Amino acid sequence: MKKFDKERLLLGIAAPLLAIVAAFLVTAVVLLATGKEPFSAFGIMFDYGVKSDSQVYILNKATTYYLAGLAVAIGFRMNLFNIGVDGQYRLAAFFAAAVGGALTLPGIVQIPLIILTAMIVGAMWAGIAGVLKVTRGVSEVVSTIMLNMIATAIIGYLLQQGRLGHLDSAGTKVATKPLPESSHFFSFPTQADPIWGFIVVAAIAGVAYWFVLARTRFGFDLRTVGQSESAAEASGVNVKKMVVTSMVISGLVAGLVGMPTLLNDSYEYGGDFPTGIGFTGIAIALLGRNHPVGIALGALLWGFLERGTGKLEFEGYDKEIVGVIQGVIVLCVVIAYEVVRRYGLKRQQRQVGEKLAAQANNSQKQEVSA
Repeated sequence: MKKFDKERLLLGIAAPLLAIVAAFLVTAVVLLATGKEPFSAFGIMFDYGVKSDSQVYILNKATTYYLAGLAVAIGFRMNLFNIGVDGQYRLAAFFAAAVGGALTLPGIVQIPLIILTAMIVGAMWAGIAGVLKVTRGVSEVVSTIMLNMIATAIIGYLLQQGRLGHLDSAGTKVATKPLPESSHFFSFPTQADPIWGFIVVAAIAGVAYWFVLARTRFGFDLRTVGQSESAAEASGVNVKKMVVTSMVISGLVAGLVGMPTLLNDSYEYGGDFPTGIGFTGIAIALLGRNHPVGIALGALLWGFLERGTGKLEFEGYDKEIVGVIQGVIVLCVVIAYEVVRRYGLKRQQRQVGEKLAAQANNSQKQEVSA
């Protein structure tokens, strides 16, 4: 058993290492094709990415990316493709900002209220896709894409002066009413910018994700349905109920994605609120293979790439190189994990064959001796 676990651990480490090495090799070829020196580019990225202010930036970015990755991973473990995380977190952040800006309560009451509002909105918006899937057979891919567009339209309609939008004193920006100071989440001061305190909530969410999936009956049923719906039904699991529940929980976590920015940075929802984080979460969930630790490493890597490649633009490199690197990494990760999975499967089959052959030889020897 120890030998098997050791081999499984080595295979698990080999996959991401192989993917990263392959990604950087492919990126180097792309840089060479554009007439740039790849090792110089990688050196610039690394030197800039390890600076103290860059480390704070990476941790803050990774906080939102990690929550987005968890939201997507919940659907993946159920064999559901929740593309709607982007619309869910933006709609949730918008209404949470509107509620928070309209109230002035003690922070111990107002902050949980804002977070709870975001989680409820995200859960309800994702739940629509779950209900459509089990009642009308609508693919969650199609419904969540449509819901993303509807969420954008709702925000655009309500985020106007005279509705839920307010014009700032300079008369240049329309946003929700700023949150009172009591609604500002705590942060960890550093010599550079502060580290967002919401990183603690993200860590708690990761632990809860692991515990629910690995140590509860609900998590077992969820993984069973994801692997085989027929087997789950045969064991008495209500598959339709699990689909809706999984989408609701995915949306619940998606509601948290915009909270680090809202409570630790912008304190309002405006036209410059970050978008596209939900799609980034898909890539990070793939990078982390839906494991909380893997997702965390993927989120940190994504933040590092954004920070490092941002410096390349000032050094004369094309700004599109960040998209190339990120896309290549995701592609290499998918290929590398599949290669390692097939290798591991063949290795297990070979080991089982060797054990069966050894048992057959022993049986023959015993018969001859008898």
